[in-house]
Amino acid sequence: PGDGVDAIVERALEESGQHILRVEVGYQTSEGNQKTLRKFYRFNVSDPLTISEKTVRAGDNACFVSIAVDNVSTQPMVIESATFEPRDGFVATQIGGEGTSSAPDDTKTATQLFDSCGRLEPKASFRYIFRVETMSQDTSLKGVACGDTLGKAVLSWRKTMGEKGKLSSGPIQCPTVQPPGLGENNPAKVMMGTGTQYVVHGSGLSVDVAAVAANRAAGRQQANNLDQLLPVTVEPIDPPSTMKLASPEEVQFLIVNHSPKAMNLQLQFRLNHMSGVAVCGKSFKNLGEIPPSGGSTVVGIRLLALVAGLLRVQGCCIVDLEAGQEIPQPPLFNVFVGQTLAAQ
Repeated sequence: PGDGVDAIVERALEESGQHILRVEVGYQTSEGNQKTLRKFYRFNVSDPLTISEKTVRAGDNACFVSIAVDNVSTQPMVIESATFEPRDGFVATQIGGEGTSSAPDDTKTATQLFDSCGRLEPKASFRYIFRVETMSQDTSLKGVACGDTLGKAVLSWRKTMGEKGKLSSGPIQCPTVQPPGLGENNPAKVMMGTGTQYVVHGSGLSVDVAAVAANRAAGRQQANNLDQLLPVTVEPIDPPSTMKLASPEEVQFLIVNHSPKAMNLQLQFRLNHMSGVAVCGKSFKNLGEIPPSGGSTVVGIRLLALVAGLLRVQGCCIVDLEAGQEIPQPPLFNVFVGQTLAAQ
């Protein structure tokens, strides 16, 4: 009599909100009677941290995922780890993460030690950036298309008294590419990218169009109608980041027919929609008949920089010679042109 038994019961809670803890104790009296005692405890569970994410395309096979973690509690938190769990066939690499400084702790300043401890004050936030890219051969060939699930962010944290917890984001998806002016019946706006800095190179546009076209052909639901707005895409292959002023340079372009029918195509660069960079020689090339559903060809175009500065190669248009249909293309890539003239 007068003694007690203490017990600690631990269970991970997966959801925030109201929870009820039911405690039931069974015991036997000195007379041999079996009895039970039940108690119910109602308590509220809230996430001390919130996660928000932003995803940016990084080419045909990769995305950058930015994860912002905010401390919405009233006490400091310690972030023990921040990782990204990619889906099968993908790999995630943290940009500027742990291990960027190899200096031992005894050589670090107090400020460096404090910054590396993961302490997150109330109303403060951390940001983590991951590069998520394809790893397996199948995913590399397919690329990363709009709507594809990349994975989820997972955080481990501790409170001031040592209580630990884990928080994960929802499934993070690859964003949709939507070039400016598509569907507005304004070819000039599309070719010049009016009002935006959009370029095709590195945007994953061709992968998105191919994925939507494949879904439509298979009778599956489509995320958008990109394949109807751009039945043919033009994408630069490893375009130069710099060019010399007044020095022609050849750039290779990949032309893909995503439509379900073969098309007799012509590639055009229209001078009145170009700015700072012009075509050296003929401004058009007949491509011949391109097979349907992913048929493609590669063509080289010589470009000439007329002025110095950061320029966009634009003004491209595809023409179906049999149907007379014009398919304006968004600006293709950025290039920096220096002031120095090419050596004669």
